[in-house]
Amino acid sequence: MAAKDNDLNLLSHEFVNPQREILKPDDIKKWETSQAYRDLVGFILAMNEAVKNRKIRDDFPISETVTQVVTILDTINQWIDEIPPIDQPQRFGNKAFRTWSAKLQENAESLISAALDEKFHCAIPELKLYLIEGVGNSIRIDYGTGHELSFCAFLCCLYKIGAFTEDDSTAVILKLFQRYLEVMQNLQLTYRMEPAGSHGVWSLDDFQFLPFIWGSSQLLDHKRLLPKSFPDADISSSFYKDYMFLGCINFINQVKTGPFAEHSNQLWNISGVALWSKVNSGLIKMYKAEVLAKFPVIQHFLFGSLLSIKPADDS
Repeated sequence: MAAKDNDLNLLSHEFVNPQREILKPDDIKKWETSQAYRDLVGFILAMNEAVKNRKIRDDFPISETVTQVVTILDTINQWIDEIPPIDQPQRFGNKAFRTWSAKLQENAESLISAALDEKFHCAIPELKLYLIEGVGNSIRIDYGTGHELSFCAFLCCLYKIGAFTEDDSTAVILKLFQRYLEVMQNLQLTYRMEPAGSHGVWSLDDFQFLPFIWGSSQLLDHKRLLPKSFPDADISSSFYKDYMFLGCINFINQVKTGPFAEHSNQLWNISGVALWSKVNSGLIKMYKAEVLAKFPVIQHFLFGSLLSIKPADDS
């Protein structure tokens, strides 16, 4: 599991500038057998385990490093207030996002430097690109599951270099990733960002996927909140502060109108599954098939030394 991968020698390791490696659809096979794929899936599953039956507002250890990385998100969220949307004829894709994004690109290195112990600074050339890629595309002014995956890669790399330990796992998702979600929702609303790729009622959500996986794990053995109840707006608005899944549903209910079954048909279908364990395992399979196996998503992913395109070591 990525969360236990601490055997990296920072002094001798050669970090590189991550770059695209999946350039044509046939390259998906190379990706699915790569070290990066194994590490990222391992990370997602380890985090899935770490939040099982845990609420966002539970007491759990929050390390100084996790707190400092949350501060990065607090800072970039503050910039949204400082860079308001501009008046423009287009309804969607406010160009002020490009100004916000440029500020992140200029400051990513210093933000990460301030958050991490100096011994980890050698990894910043790789870390900063995953952070920058994790908040959307400044040319298209869009955001989707590929950007979410890049932020997931940022977190995975922090484990790989030893900045996070296994003890941080609950806080990394329920404190840090939860804060990331809030900032992304603020970006999406403020700059009217477009969903990346082709979306519609047949997709799970316009923007996110991972919080539905980890959020269903939070609810795994809940006695009263069953899958059939989450489309109820009263349920999501009552419990969104404790459960990531219901937080996403609450956000959907705020930005979409009409019957839930019409604007979020895939989620409506999932509400017909009897058990959260079945929802959770089904979403993991769906993520592998509908996100990780899709060339339009993975073609933009960046590979470096920490998340390598090299074939996975099966030892």
